[in-house]
Amino acid sequence: MFAGRYEYGLDDKSRVSIPSKFREVLSTNYDMRLILTNLDGCIVAYPYQEWLEIQERISKRESLKKEARTFLRFYYSGVSECPIDRLGRILIPQTLRAYANIQKNAVIIGMNRKIEIWAQETWEELVRKATADREQMEDVLSDLGL
Repeated sequence: MFAGRYEYGLDDKSRVSIPSKFREVLSTNYDMRLILTNLDGCIVAYPYQEWLEIQERISKRESLKKEARTFLRFYYSGVSECPIDRLGRILIPQTLRAYANIQKNAVIIGMNRKIEIWAQETWEELVRKATADREQMEDVLSDLGL
């Protein structure tokens, strides 16, 4: 399981380090390949085996609504396989960096079975919105059974 928040700068070749705790999870439970794509204003990184499960679930759908097909075109258009190099870094493709508006600083968060990579400014705004209304936060926590 991936959890936690880490802040990194991109190097001059647009590489970012994957947190060592995440690399431990990958090496223990998966191979060291990540599949990146665009989603929710950030870059989502799936371990290769998780990505295969997503593909299987999608392929089992007999019919997809027009909106789902439109979304899948967008979702698949961002897919890039990104191996982790010997220093624990991945190269983020320019199209994904542009989509997520990542220029120099990134926030990498664990989201259970996937990893999200955010532009630092976008992440800070998301946190502000998520924590601005305490009553709404309590409702969300209650809905999640927490």
